[in-house]
Amino acid sequence: MSMQHDSPALRLDDQLCFALYAATNAVTRAYRPLLQRLGLTYPQYLVMLVLWQDGESPVGAIAARLSLPHNALVPMIDRLEGAGFVSRRRDDGDRRRTLVRLTDEGRRLEADAAAAQAQVVCETGLQPEALSALRDELKALLSRMNAAEGPAGLSTNYERDQPQ
Repeated sequence: MSMQHDSPALRLDDQLCFALYAATNAVTRAYRPLLQRLGLTYPQYLVMLVLWQDGESPVGAIAARLSLPHNALVPMIDRLEGAGFVSRRRDDGDRRRTLVRLTDEGRRLEADAAAAQAQVVCETGLQPEALSALRDELKALLSRMNAAEGPAGLSTNYERDQPQ
């Protein structure tokens, strides 16, 4: 027997987290077959985006850019290196740092990835202005949420912990 609540805060359709989750899943599903043809998973695609934009980068900088822990990134880089898209080397200035850079094959992949990205944008049905506004609002949301976090990612205010 389930209990029903009249509180709108407990309705799935009223939850910001669910709307973001469902939209993220839909976008990721749209990318999946396109990236699969390129030999990439979606997380690997994100790593490649960082390298196409920023060039050779330390593993830690890529992890920070993607808001991922270092240990989650290393297996992705292993697979990208195995596929011939990236290579790694120790930083001459600091041997503790590993630098990741695109190979020629990885650079060639950028044009095909751009075509896949354009197709997914088309599938959203959003006009360029609406897409830009949505992206800007999501970035602002992320910035506000990060600012509201205290040390170790712990919330510093009760209201932020309430359902959205």
